[in-house]
Amino acid sequence: MQPGARDESGTATAELALGIPLLVALTAGLVWMLAVGAAQVRVIDASREAARAVARGDDVVAAETLALRVAPEGSRVSISIEASRVVVTTRVRVSGPGGLLGSLPGVTVTADAVALAEEDP
Repeated sequence: MQPGARDESGTATAELALGIPLLVALTAGLVWMLAVGAAQVRVIDASREAARAVARGDDVVAAETLALRVAPEGSRVSISIEASRVVVTTRVRVSGPGGLLGSLPGVTVTADAVALAEEDP
């Protein structure tokens, strides 16, 4: 080693040790965003299925049960029938990822579906 030169051995290891937690946090955040997206799709499907069921004349309780089977666990379903319109709203809270990202708040995912009630021939 030359006089006055600094020994830089181990700097790559130190940089890697600082970078890995950031990559882990980024990956956890992306996985959480995927979970929110998947919950949104399931909530939309649940609302749509329940609205179709009630519109074709099925029982409201059966349609709500159907929606709860499709929706993520912990979902709430509300069904209202106004004249010839059926409106179904499904909502669920998706918790934050925890761990390093535990300070992030949860997200409430909501979907509405509207269907016209079928008339008897």
